[in-house]
Amino acid sequence: MATKKSKTPNFIDALNLLEQERGIDKMTVLDALKEALEKAYKKNYAGSESIIRCTIDGETGRIRLFDIKQVVDDVMDEDYQLSEEEAQEINPKYKVGDEVVTEISPEVFGRLAAIQTKQLLRQKIREAEKEALYQEYVDKQDEIINGLVERVEPKFAIVNIGKTGALLPLNAQIPGEHLVEGQHLKVYVSVVERGTKGTHIGVSRTDPGLVKRLFEMNVPEIYDGTVVIHSVSREPGERSKISVSTENPDIDPIGSCVGPKGTRVRNVVTELNGEQIDIIEYSDDPVTYISNALSPARVDKVKLNEKDTSALVIVPDDQLSLAIGKKGQNARLAVRLTGWKIDIKSETEANEAGINFDIDEDFNEEFLEAMEASDETSKNEEVVANEEETKKPEEKGVKKVKKSAPVKHESHDSEAAEALKEKLEQANDDGDQDYVKILSEDEDLDEDDDEPDYDPKYDEDIDYDAFDEYYDD
Repeated sequence: MATKKSKTPNFIDALNLLEQERGIDKMTVLDALKEALEKAYKKNYAGSESIIRCTIDGETGRIRLFDIKQVVDDVMDEDYQLSEEEAQEINPKYKVGDEVVTEISPEVFGRLAAIQTKQLLRQKIREAEKEALYQEYVDKQDEIINGLVERVEPKFAIVNIGKTGALLPLNAQIPGEHLVEGQHLKVYVSVVERGTKGTHIGVSRTDPGLVKRLFEMNVPEIYDGTVVIHSVSREPGERSKISVSTENPDIDPIGSCVGPKGTRVRNVVTELNGEQIDIIEYSDDPVTYISNALSPARVDKVKLNEKDTSALVIVPDDQLSLAIGKKGQNARLAVRLTGWKIDIKSETEANEAGINFDIDEDFNEEFLEAMEASDETSKNEEVVANEEETKKPEEKGVKKVKKSAPVKHESHDSEAAEALKEKLEQANDDGDQDYVKILSEDEDLDEDDDEPDYDPKYDEDIDYDAFDEYYDD
């Protein structure tokens, strides 16, 4: 009994398989093949200016090639022009202005033309593959992808993320994390861009977005939008801070992120190789937000300078180490989280600097108002109680009072100014403080505009016992 020969699949079947495996659209490849055949025929059998058209049936795979020439009175270019006499030899009905279309059999292609067509087609397929890869992953930017570590080198690792490998450089790996080949890893897609060598996909394990996406995966309330993540600040491998809030009064945003017995946040910490995570509640009030951001330290007072988005924070003496953190880490994370420049002082430091938050704010404003009314010609002039106090301020208990940044007021009462001066003299006679300094919300608390994100004093060797005890528990 004779066996029936299986039908040999044509190139259309191959294109269907290519579309399934590599995601390259079949019509894109067909268009590339048309272009390759047209260019190969022009180069080997017709002129560079000739007009060649190719059609391919997407179902049967039939290829048809046509040479098109214009009928003219005076032939200037034989590549695409034909005289009327020559055209009428083909068909007497042709006249000037008509097009003569001649079908060419694909069998005329010789070995050289076939090789050129093959090279052009490969190039077009590679370009189409790069574009398909870009379109697939561009929508996954800022998302988490499950990858497989394929190769580990001293300065980078290659992670298989599906249809391609992504580069995970050393500076995008969590410090202290040891990667091994074959390890499953969650990576954050930080960049997807076209390049001369193809689509470049950059992944990271240190981006703050990784923390945000991990919480979305582990906390249903965040995924459905009930709990909102406002900001994330991170020092990879060590510690992160995340601020959350909700408009539903029946839901605790921090408790939702922590989960039953801490299971939700523990999953995130495990994925981040044991990185500590502080979850704080977001507030529209900057004072409350800054106070929360400095947790676990307890904050007594916060003075804002909205002009340069800076804040002066006073904490109890025994909370200074906790507020600053090891080498200023807690302060730096709070700065990045809130967007406010934060200067932290203990109560003792504040008293030594003459910063007194207990002064009545109304008194401060009235005093500044009176000073502007009494001296409009000099904004920076020092006001002294009398000549004797100017000579020996130490004996009188008040060294000097210096005007701060000007504050605009609607009215200036000279009688109120005199009354306020009397109040100031009375305060000086009481001798309760070394000197009085008036602070306003417009006053610049920082003398150096180039000051770093945190005070260099945060790097001093200080006692971290309270900080260690908090996390050791």
